[in-house]
Amino acid sequence: MLTGTSSATAANSSTSKGSSAASSMEAQQDRFLKLLVAQLNNQDPMNPLDNAQMTSQMAQMSTVTGIEQVNATLKSMAEQFNALQMLQGSSMVGHNVMIDSNTLTPIDGKAVGAIDLTDRADNVKVEILSPGGQVLDTINAGALAAGRHYFDWDASSYKDTGNPTFRITATQGGKAVDAKALARDKVVSVGLENGAMNIQLLGRGTTAYSNIKAIL
Repeated sequence: MLTGTSSATAANSSTSKGSSAASSMEAQQDRFLKLLVAQLNNQDPMNPLDNAQMTSQMAQMSTVTGIEQVNATLKSMAEQFNALQMLQGSSMVGHNVMIDSNTLTPIDGKAVGAIDLTDRADNVKVEILSPGGQVLDTINAGALAAGRHYFDWDASSYKDTGNPTFRITATQGGKAVDAKALARDKVVSVGLENGAMNIQLLGRGTTAYSNIKAIL
């Protein structure tokens, strides 16, 4: 979990990098001006440097400097965004979340899943399966409206080494209705990798933040 000291360190690091970028641009400008002065001092009096050519060189330098300033600003903003994202993500630690998955994670003897129905269904059934595919239990949910519906499964007597999964069957008038499976898990930590925030879950390891569909 981040602390105030960590945030201050990140801010100091960002300031230091911004100063380095500014120093680099100033050095380039200084070299350009020295070269321009040397070019003017050593030009042929009979064939002086063309004003248009000198203006073009100065415009090119201005463009390069502007691009570097924009890049430095964007990099600083990205670093600040990552720090803010981590700070927000740390508040999820210890919370239960729902993710796109049909793999259940028993917590305190209970597994929680959810069904996302694209349309109304007059008959919905959830089968709890062992890692080997054996049906352990069946939940008859009956008729359900379109949308998200949660279910609980008593996992207190579950002794298998792998996590159970579930299978959804939803029909309306005998025709299949599309149903998406979601499962509950618990956030144990958060981290950044290549600028993207990852969530470490109790029952399934690391997952992308984009896979989190709800925070319970």
